[in-house]
Amino acid sequence: MRREMRRESEPSPRDGGDPAPDPVDARLGARLAELRSEHGLSLGELADRSGVSRSTLSRAERAEISPTATLLNRLCAVYGRTMSQLLSEVESAPAQVVRAADQPVWRDDSTGFARRSVSPPQAGLRGEVVQGTLEPYADIAYDRPPVPGLEQHIWVLDGLLDLTVQGTTHRLETGDCLRFRLWGPTHFHCPGPAPVRYALVVVVP
Repeated sequence: MRREMRRESEPSPRDGGDPAPDPVDARLGARLAELRSEHGLSLGELADRSGVSRSTLSRAERAEISPTATLLNRLCAVYGRTMSQLLSEVESAPAQVVRAADQPVWRDDSTGFARRSVSPPQAGLRGEVVQGTLEPYADIAYDRPPVPGLEQHIWVLDGLLDLTVQGTTHRLETGDCLRFRLWGPTHFHCPGPAPVRYALVVVVP
């Protein structure tokens, strides 16, 4: 059964009164609360470190909102995790063979970004493979790496991708691959007219 973890636009209250939270959001919120407790941080301290407001952090932990990719990236930077590692912690233990139908897809509708965990991270292994898709003219920006010095290889499968790393923008066409260590902000842009689909290989230092 295909599992899709959908994210809405900039965090906002759920519509329609007070419906039950999405199960994935509920597990993710609980894990975020656990991580904050494990690191001995108050909401105020976490807000200072992440640049995310206390109210947004509190609502994310209570699964009252669906966090965006940018919000999760900021929390991952505080907790020293990649986004895939964080998302894998709210999934069941990964199998050695990950069938296509079982690869979780996480969507951030605010940016037109979809993220498929092709090989979810597993304890003892440092590498992972992710497939990203950006809709035409979509942008996604990260102001910091989740793990400083993270090794990344981005291989464009279909379409065009403008990727800015350390102030330099690279136009990547189908088949092109860019590799780098991540120390600062990055910006992904699909110049269109078609979506761009790319493979991302991540290796934790």
